[in-house]
Formats: sequence, structure tokens, C-alpha cells
Amino acid sequence: MFDLHAGTTHRGNHHPRVWLLNGPRPGDNNQVLGLGETLGWPFELKSVGFHSSPPVPKMISSQLRSLALAGVDRRRSSALQAPWPDLVISAGRELEPVARWIKKRSGNRARLVHMGRPWSRLDAFDLIISTPQYFLPERENILLNELPLHRVTERRLEEARALWAPRFAHLPRPYTVVLLGGNSGSFVLSCAKARRLGKLVNALTRGSGGSLLVTSSARTPADAYHDFLDGIGGPRHEHHWGAQENPYFGYLALADRIVITGESVSMLAEANVTGKPLLIYDIAERPAPDMPPWQRLAIRLSYRSLRDLFARTIGAPHMQRDIGAIQRHLVSIGRAAWFDEASFGSAASQQPWHAPRLDAQRAASRVQNLLAGVLPC
Repeated sequence: MFDLHAGTTHRGNHHPRVWLLNGPRPGDNNQVLGLGETLGWPFELKSVGFHSSPPVPKMISSQLRSLALAGVDRRRSSALQAPWPDLVISAGRELEPVARWIKKRSGNRARLVHMGRPWSRLDAFDLIISTPQYFLPERENILLNELPLHRVTERRLEEARALWAPRFAHLPRPYTVVLLGGNSGSFVLSCAKARRLGKLVNALTRGSGGSLLVTSSARTPADAYHDFLDGIGGPRHEHHWGAQENPYFGYLALADRIVITGESVSMLAEANVTGKPLLIYDIAERPAPDMPPWQRLAIRLSYRSLRDLFARTIGAPHMQRDIGAIQRHLVSIGRAAWFDEASFGSAASQQPWHAPRLDAQRAASRVQNLLAGVLPC
């Protein structure tokens, strides 16, 4: 949900040289930057651009890129040249082979840390930091955190609260924040689902009063967003993704409760760490139990390419994912509630909780241990 601003932090004399790879997906970039900021070491942010139509298919280029950076648009990318880093942090399929290419150019000296699901062999990385939505095995180089890392910290929330509280002072409390995601794999935010969510939000605010703070995301379909806005009433502030000034941190800081479409684990993690009551509106597409197999396949192909479906179906277990596992876990331990007609009572009674950033601290500790041998004395 964050707009990542490219920039470079210069390396000091007593720190490892750290490169953070910045790719096409904001959620991946925020995980990488979140770990980099938690480590506390100076880093260089290396933006990597890609050709819109790579000369070879992605499934092939992801293997070739580690040899020749196939598909990388060097004109839109930061310089990848010596002096080579001691540590490279990456996330996302596109950046995996870029990280491996850097390691080879460094004489295999650079340590590679990958966030999320690796599409390469698991032993291609010195450390993989992932979550239970992927079916990764227990291995020495794999750290499974509860949720993805992110950039939401107490300091940032306090700064955002100071900036945005005066701007929202005319809106009555409590503030119900609505974080609208969108289409991702089997999760689809249709106009019908958006209108249904609007009705639920209206019912929630009728009982408590207050105001709505609403934002779309990069994946939110424009027609679904407009249908949602048309269906809600009462005082509100709304933000359209891509607008110059983003109140996202302010929304999180000032929220009295948060309603979220649950398809983005990054948004779930960012909302969860605030400790505010969290209500998950499920937008997953589920075939009917009695639906014929051919119809199930047609539905799956409607939101996934045949190539991608083939890789996930016959590939290694970690090629698959179950975002629902993250959602169900948060609900089972009382840190979230489903937001629908059947569970409306429990959703409305959700309570705040204290949210320490244990995942970030655990990940930083593993990376620091990984580099213990290359840190200057």
C-alpha cells in the first residue's frame, strides 16, 4: 500500500555493503525496505526495471537472467556494478535471478536474503524469510514468520498521527478505516462484492456513528471502488490510489477499527501491527461443491494463466499458496474477525490488542548472524 520512493543511503566505514532490490510490486518492495530499515545498516536501494515484453517468456527468463539479466531494462535500472555488496535483499520472482547474478559477479561472496516465496531452488539463497501461506519445508536457511515484514513502526505512526489528525479534526469519531484491495489470483473484488461491503460498512457505522476513512489500492478495480463509494453514507474521507498525497499511514495511526479485503497479506500485516480491531471481508472466489471438474478448471483459468496454473499444480509445494491460512490464523487467535452478515456481532465487538514487532526483530537477528563473518571489526 505504500508508494516507495527510490533513493540511496550511503555506506559507513563499519557496516557491510547492503543492496536492496526494488522491483515492480509495492508489497514486495515494502517487505525488502522493512527488513533493511530494521537492520539499521546503511543501504543502497537498487531499482530494477523490466521490459514489458521480455525477449523470452518469464518462466525461462527467470532462469536465464542469473546469467545475462535477460528481460532487465538497463535504461530504467540502477547501475549494478562493482564494488559488489556483502548482502542482497530481494523479493518477488523477477528479482530472484538478478540477485543470483549479483552473487556470481561478487565472486559468490555476497549473501542473498529473499523475502516471500522463492521460485528458484531453495538452496540458491543463504536465507529465505517467508510465511505459512507458502508450503515451505523446514530447512536451516528458511525462517517462517507469522506475517510478512513491512514498514509500519510506532515512530511512523506517531509522525502520521501528528500530520493527519488536524486534517481530519472536522470528522466525528470513531474512525472506521476501509482498506480496499482488489483482484489477485482467486480473490476478485467485483462490483457486487463492493456493494455488499458498502452495506455492511453502513450497518456497522449506524451502530457506532463516526466517520469512514476509505482508500483504494493499486489492484482495486475502478468500477468496484466507485460502486462502494456510491453505496456508503455519512461523513468520510476518501483516497484514490495514485493521488499525490497518500494518507495511508495516517489512516492506520488514527483508525479506531480497520475493515480490510483480505487478499493482500502485506496489507493484513500492516493493519495487524497497529493493534486496532481488524475485520476481514473475504473476496475469494470458491466454486460450488457440486460443480463439475471442467467448470472448476474454467473458473481457475479465468483468473490465472495456463502457464502459471501448470507451474503451481505440478511444481514444488511452495509454488502454491494459501492466503486463507493467514486469515484463518488471525481469526483463530482473536486478532481479527470475519466481516459478513453471519458474524456481524463478533466483528462489531472486536477489541484492540498490543502488537509487538517480533517478526521484524527475529528476521533482523538472523540476517545479522548470517553476516557475522563479513562485518568489519
